Amino acid sequence: QVQLTESGGGLVQAGGSVSLSCAPSVRTSMTRAMGWFREAPGKEREFVASVSWSGGNKDYADSARGRFFISRDVAKHTIHLQMNSLKPDDTGVYYCAASSKSVRATTKSAYDYWGPGTQVTVSS
Repeated sequence: QVQLTESGGGLVQAGGSVSLSCAPSVRTSMTRAMGWFREAPGKEREFVASVSWSGGNKDYADSARGRFFISRDVAKHTIHLQMNSLKPDDTGVYYCAASSKSVRATTKSAYDYWGPGTQVTVSS
């Protein structure tokens, strides 16, 4: 069983930046993609960004493209999400996820493992 742990997050003013990181409890060769989702109060969990593990192909939600940047460290088996120009609408719990099913994983159903989440609050 793979457990994921997010770090980073916190309270930031609008226009600021935050960096999130995610590391698994064990390394596995079955990982095909890793990604980030977020869940705002009263809303469903939504896709933010993902990266394919072997080729490094990246996908972004429209709301994240141009402001958020996902990266992977193959040696450390970790991923990062750099979030810039943050807006109050970016507030939510951010979840890291890992997929053994799909290289281009942009939906919740594509992921097998999830972290407990980390809170990001953007004040206006």
